[in-house]
Amino acid sequence: MTKKEDFFALISGEEYQNIPFMPITMMLAADKIGCLYGEYATKAIIQAEGQLLIAEEFQTTHLSAISDPAVEAADLGALVMMSNDAPPAINENYALLLDKAKLRSLKPIKPEYGRRMSNRLQAVDLMKEKSGGSLIIEGWVEGPCAEAADLRGINHLMMDFFDDSAFVEDLMDLCTEQAIEFALKQLEAGADLIGIGDAASSLIGPEFYKQFVLPRMCRYVDAVHQKGGLVRLHICGNINSLFLYIAKLGVDMIDLDSMVSIESARQYLGSNVALAGNLDPVSEVKDSYPAAILERLKSCHKEAAGPFIVGAGCEIPRGTPDANLEIMGEFSRTLMNH
Repeated sequence: MTKKEDFFALISGEEYQNIPFMPITMMLAADKIGCLYGEYATKAIIQAEGQLLIAEEFQTTHLSAISDPAVEAADLGALVMMSNDAPPAINENYALLLDKAKLRSLKPIKPEYGRRMSNRLQAVDLMKEKSGGSLIIEGWVEGPCAEAADLRGINHLMMDFFDDSAFVEDLMDLCTEQAIEFALKQLEAGADLIGIGDAASSLIGPEFYKQFVLPRMCRYVDAVHQKGGLVRLHICGNINSLFLYIAKLGVDMIDLDSMVSIESARQYLGSNVALAGNLDPVSEVKDSYPAAILERLKSCHKEAAGPFIVGAGCEIPRGTPDANLEIMGEFSRTLMNH
């Protein structure tokens, strides 16, 4: 079986040969090919090259077009801080929607016309072409809370939940419409899986998640599924209190950060969702050593008690020793999960 076939078999509950190995590698990939991260994040050909090298060296299951959380916001008009060797970032002091009234004139744009969104579409297309169909191609979009925070500013948004819920509803509707259009374009370009990054959701608690995020995330997932794609949910931080509602989304795969209980995730999310993680990317991957990583992976795999994907709780940091990633890949190829 190809790695792609292994992944689809695991998601479908069928027999497979190897556990998928799907770490998030961005700055590490840029370093591997000897380029500055600013180039990696903004040039599709470099991103594809970096992901292909990671896949070749560490035998990963996928190639990912994730680069930074500012892609959609930049194309919608947000001021993004660009750096030579760090991810593009939002400065909330200059957030696009500091004046809430600007939301009335803000409309989604076609991804193929956006400078940064079109670059990601090109990256997906190149990864599909150069992988020969043997690896999972992963596109990426921002979740409704994360994108709302990028456009409004995280601190302003947190106050808006209490002071102006109608504005938050309208803002997240815009973010949802833009993200769905972007996700579907990535599927058309060749993506098999859409990652949804929604880190800000870990900050708002279950009641706000239920009211504002849940109905919109359901729209994300349903739209991707209707087009034949799969969904990877990625929420940095402690989401133990959100599992009751995340269970209603129907995602195929979820990344679990290091402070999240794998056993609790399985209890709430059911037996079919693939759980990925939850090693701490710094203390348990970058600053650890192969034997310790192997023991943690065995523990995570046992706790998952069902479909499991090898990875860390978040991005594998630059500077991670090759041996530490190699042992993760070796684990995925030698320990059978059936």
